[in-house]
Amino acid sequence: MDRRVAVPSAPVAAALTQLAVLVLGSAGYGFHRDELYFRMLPPAWGYLDQPPLAPLLARVLDAVVDEPWSLRLPASLATAAAVLLVAAITAELGGGRRAQAFAAWGAAFAGLPLVLGHVLLTSALDLPLTLAMVLAGLRALRGEPRWWLVVGAVSGAAVWNRWLVVVPLAGLATGVLLLGPRDSLRTRWPWLGALVALGVAAPQVVYQVTNGWPQLTMGQALSAANAADTRAALPLILVAAIGILLVPVWLWGVVHVARVPEARWLLVAVGSILTLTWVSGAQPHYPVPMLLVLWAAGCVPLASWTARHGYARVVAGVLAANAVVSVVLALPVIPLDVVGRTPVPDVNPLVGDQVGWPRYVEQVARVWDDVLDPDAVVLTSNYGEAGAVDRFGPMLGLPSAYSGHNALGDLGPPPDTTETAVVVGAQYPELAPLFARCEVRALLDNGVGVDSEEQGVPVAVCRGPRRPWADLWPSVRHLD
Repeated sequence: MDRRVAVPSAPVAAALTQLAVLVLGSAGYGFHRDELYFRMLPPAWGYLDQPPLAPLLARVLDAVVDEPWSLRLPASLATAAAVLLVAAITAELGGGRRAQAFAAWGAAFAGLPLVLGHVLLTSALDLPLTLAMVLAGLRALRGEPRWWLVVGAVSGAAVWNRWLVVVPLAGLATGVLLLGPRDSLRTRWPWLGALVALGVAAPQVVYQVTNGWPQLTMGQALSAANAADTRAALPLILVAAIGILLVPVWLWGVVHVARVPEARWLLVAVGSILTLTWVSGAQPHYPVPMLLVLWAAGCVPLASWTARHGYARVVAGVLAANAVVSVVLALPVIPLDVVGRTPVPDVNPLVGDQVGWPRYVEQVARVWDDVLDPDAVVLTSNYGEAGAVDRFGPMLGLPSAYSGHNALGDLGPPPDTTETAVVVGAQYPELAPLFARCEVRALLDNGVGVDSEEQGVPVAVCRGPRRPWADLWPSVRHLD
């Protein structure tokens, strides 16, 4: 097979082009709700809903420049690195320069990776970490057993971002045992790699053990909240994640990896992540990194076919068309005052999560100004609202918000002396009975007609908590 040690120029060009597009697009619309959440979390070894890497990056960059484009630099760089790794996986599976070019340009402007790479999400950081684990595994099974140490190091580092890497890693181990090649398992290197993984991941393992495995608790909460929607969306994700025009290529990749002895384990890894996504119902985008692996594999026979039949320009045209659709759906190319009248927010829910936060906080501040209680607090329904108050509220005279959502619930309730709360968001119907009286004063409106979790939710003034806040707090806390 034609293995390439050096990365050809096409993957580098694709990665740099994608990086430029992501950086330019990072200034559009506004903060994503997860970014607002990450930047306000206090330093910790871990959180109820996630490991510490993404919040750490957000805090560091927020201290330099507190703007969306700054926070999104790690996601942009991670997604560009994923492009180079996709090309390297293609080379590892026998693809020459043409195959690597197809793989890189297709991955650079694939639909869901571009969506996820546009904002600082744990999923964006997952892309290169999972792909690097796959690449190292392929090399380890090709007679370079020291690469098992890289598998271990990357896998251990990945759990500092998200524990999802355990699933394809288990697929690697199970797939090799079932489908081979098993020779490398008879050496010391896989076991040394496992020790490296445990060593790097040890602080995260300790955090989970000493805190009652909150990752499992969070997974159960996501499943309870999202299972039906996730299962309904999974077939659409499989079609649209890379791009509907490119589905035949990654399906071709399934056939190709089945023919490569050192890569057959990928069938088990892909099957494992699809099974987890369906059974857990947690998040529908979990399979995206492994779909990129299948895309990389499919580009090997695609390149050979075009070399024989001369359709390289047709493939390039398809990639260009897919790129245009992906950019329109993923990045803020449609003006903010127009996007709400298009299908884009329905196709890409991350759009709604980036719109309206300063305006929402202004509306909360107007209600706050009429309260006339110096000891009042702001109580939000979710971490996006709390993060928005934290970012935009100080200049409007708002205090930091309290919230029972996910890790913010661990920060504790308001003081028991608090008699008045400005309650924000969809949790209001559940929170109102906790007070003697409540009055809705406003409904949030982003002013541009973009549907979102915040659009139309109430802002209410509630007075007279019926019990001490410490006793009320379990009723306020929620995971999703």
